Amino acid sequence: MLSILIPTYNYKITDLVSTLHRQATSLGVEFEILCRDDASSKYFQENEIGIKDLKDTHYFASEINIGRTASRQFLCQKAKYNWLLFLDADVIPKSDSLIKNYSTYFTSNYDAIFGGFAYNNPQRIKNGILRWKYGKKFEEVDAKKRNLKPYELIISANFLIRKTVFNKINPELNRNSYGLDNYFSALLKQHKLKVLHINNEAYHYGLEDNASYIRKSEEAIDTLLWMKDTRNITSHNNKLLNTYSYIKAIKLNYFTAFLYRFFNNSIRKNLLSDSPNIYLLQIYKLLFISHKDLSQ
Repeated sequence: MLSILIPTYNYKITDLVSTLHRQATSLGVEFEILCRDDASSKYFQENEIGIKDLKDTHYFASEINIGRTASRQFLCQKAKYNWLLFLDADVIPKSDSLIKNYSTYFTSNYDAIFGGFAYNNPQRIKNGILRWKYGKKFEEVDAKKRNLKPYELIISANFLIRKTVFNKINPELNRNSYGLDNYFSALLKQHKLKVLHINNEAYHYGLEDNASYIRKSEEAIDTLLWMKDTRNITSHNNKLLNTYSYIKAIKLNYFTAFLYRFFNNSIRKNLLSDSPNIYLLQIYKLLFISHKDLSQ
């Protein structure tokens, strides 16, 4: 009935796997938990030892790093059930009923169900304040709002999908880079797949430091431009790409690219600080995509 699939790289997943195993067992559904380690340099033995005795749980190790997309495809091919529940290694279910909440849709006509993200409110964040602020502001969104534009906020770190649908979509993500959720979202829309958002969040704990998150945001923009220019994706709900396309259409992209060259360092200084302005990050993305597009 349910294959729970967890790709991991340099992250401890014993708590996540134990939590999911307990939930699925108490629910009484047929399930399996499949984990794939993508050539990690740490936590490998700890993960393997920590979950090896759990019933219907399997841990696959690789000596070659192939990335999240290929790891997910590997797990999909190993899965024996029709519904796939994908969870990233750096999440923990917010509710003790995460699997139960998803199970109510096993007999539905939806193709994919997205549970969403949540963020704790720690008193002090030593690292990752920029990532936390962004997630808290733009990713922790109620399902009612997400369903108004179901393809706009797709977070694939916590979602349920039919195996047949995943096998149709995932092979098209033939790129190992950050930001592929945008492409995944566009493909869901392009194929007119039925998507539902529910309030079944997982806490996101994998907060990169500010510099790493800026770098990943830039890489995500590279992915957006690749998606637009080489895949001819026109059916999407990406706010940044829509805004940039409008600016480019009225020839203002040269001006915003100039602003990037002029304000780049000062904006980055704020974003790298202990008190970054999250709206400056949005401005930075718009200026950066203008600069990057004209530099190609």
